[in-house]
Amino acid sequence: MADLPGYLRACLHTGKLASLAILVSGGIVLQILACALYNNWWPMLSVLMYVLLPMPLLFFAGSDNSSVFSESQSVWVNATKFLTGASTIGSIAIPAILKHAGVIGWGALAMDLSSFFVFVLAIMCYIRMGGDDDYSAL
Repeated sequence: MADLPGYLRACLHTGKLASLAILVSGGIVLQILACALYNNWWPMLSVLMYVLLPMPLLFFAGSDNSSVFSESQSVWVNATKFLTGASTIGSIAIPAILKHAGVIGWGALAMDLSSFFVFVLAIMCYIRMGGDDDYSAL
């Protein structure tokens, strides 16, 4: 990418940011549609897990985020991995439990889970493009 002109690199970086914005917006729309189409707002409960998901990374990982992606002997990094994993499983389990209890239908479950997977795809794309450019936090 070093041999590309500066204006073309800026355009490609803008396109990456735009695609991330579209993915996140699509996830939010799917989450809201899971509630609005079926006139049942219980699937919004999984948004709580989306808010709690980055909290262990913010509080316990510190500035050395590379240790989160590798094996570590630090108790705080291990606690971060555990709490992030528990929040991730909770994001999938809440809609499944609501469906099992008969509170939501199959359509709302499918939209809620697809919203989760769109958010995961956006996070994976963000991490992947983090090494390429200057606007990375990881």
